Amino acid sequence: MDFLSNLALGFEVALTPINLLFALVGCLVGTLIGVLPGIGPVATVAMLLPLTFQLEPVSGLIMLAGIFYGAQYGGSTTAILVNLPGESSSVVTCLDGYQMARKGRAGAALAIAALGSFFAGTVSTALIALAAPPLAKLGQSFGAPEYFSLMLFGLIAAVALASGSVPKAIAMIFLGLLLGLVGTDANTGSERYTFGVAALSDGIGFVPLAIGLFGIGEIIANLAKGEESRSVLNQPIDKLWPNKQEFRRSVPAVLRGTALGSVLGVLPGGGAILSSFASYMVEKKISKNPGEFGHGAVEGVAGPEAANNAGAQTSFIPTLTLGIPGNAVMALMIGAMTIHGIQPGPLVMVEKPDLFWGLVVSMWIGNLMLLVINLPLIGMWVKLLQVPYRYLYLAVLVFCGIGVYAVGNSAFDVLLAAMFGAVGYMFIRLNCEAAPLLLGFILGPLMEENLRRAMLIGSGDPMIFVNRPISLGLLIATVLLIGVLLLPAARRGREEAFQEE
Repeated sequence: MDFLSNLALGFEVALTPINLLFALVGCLVGTLIGVLPGIGPVATVAMLLPLTFQLEPVSGLIMLAGIFYGAQYGGSTTAILVNLPGESSSVVTCLDGYQMARKGRAGAALAIAALGSFFAGTVSTALIALAAPPLAKLGQSFGAPEYFSLMLFGLIAAVALASGSVPKAIAMIFLGLLLGLVGTDANTGSERYTFGVAALSDGIGFVPLAIGLFGIGEIIANLAKGEESRSVLNQPIDKLWPNKQEFRRSVPAVLRGTALGSVLGVLPGGGAILSSFASYMVEKKISKNPGEFGHGAVEGVAGPEAANNAGAQTSFIPTLTLGIPGNAVMALMIGAMTIHGIQPGPLVMVEKPDLFWGLVVSMWIGNLMLLVINLPLIGMWVKLLQVPYRYLYLAVLVFCGIGVYAVGNSAFDVLLAAMFGAVGYMFIRLNCEAAPLLLGFILGPLMEENLRRAMLIGSGDPMIFVNRPISLGLLIATVLLIGVLLLPAARRGREEAFQEE
């Protein structure tokens, strides 16, 4: 009965006109940035973060969530039609989706992608509603030692599941942890790593860092590539419905993709990108005709599209229940909650049930909105691809500057964002993922706080982390994960998982 009453509360919150409006705005913006290559949900959520400060927390989070899972829908449109992955998780959709389009089956590919994403989104949202309450209750039994061990495990898992070099990912996490230490020490009142700059006494702002790394950094990287030609599919899109054979072949792939994405999305560092790559590998390995993959296999569209949407949505589970961000967008969501004065973690369900259940129910509504709006707007999204990037980036850059300044009314924050933009571009050139840095930046102060609390509880004895069963279990899991990372076979498997073929 509690579950049903909570769902009723969620529908009551999500179905208010203002929240329906922001869910629609989030879905539309998410689809748009999914369609436009080179922007991505992380940069967009970072840029729109300042706008949410003037909104009710639940409305702002509903909009940001809509942007995130809406981008998974939009990325498939250009991947299928013009062989351009608008979002990184749609890279594998290009392999077979574009080949289907060249064979005159663009409509079928788009319909399968939309229906598969809708099914996966609906199922994974149900998993959030079912799994969150017991996880939150478990989280309420956590003390400082358990939280420290959990955050340590989360950071190592993020390294294990992140694409790219393991040493680089570890270095980025450490850099994020160091940046999180800048400012005034809450316990001693002394300043740390401010180098005499008074504006840094309160620490580095979350918004300048996020907008600089993911917004301005991406703009610089895209400008450095030069103007790329974007060829639009010349042939008309056929009827938007798969035939019986395509439908029959896609159903099992959607089910497998949904299951795989739902599991991988919960893991720190998993999310949509890893889910789509893993799903494609699974479909190709179990297929009776693996030679069809790369030449228009419908399973190569259905599985990854279901997986990336399921992975995107179940990544909310550790964020909402334990306060542990699994990826960069979830770190931004936690940042938005913190700025609104909401402490992420298991108490959110108890102290803010309207926010939690309103957000969960809004995901169901948002997935339905995306299904309704995506297919009719395909033509408009394709036309947007013909707008030269030299016009788009100016508007995005101005919006970044205004957003950063609006948060703290500080010109120094704008300069800081510009500096982090240059750093973000440097990271891109060095093939260093910035997402682990943001996770380290968010979790660093929390880890320090819980470490100090644990040491106070244990009277300075570090054995407190080993003497408590849950903390010990998490530490053992962390050590095992590090051991797996050091195995050559694991490193090779990791590289293959992210190989774009």
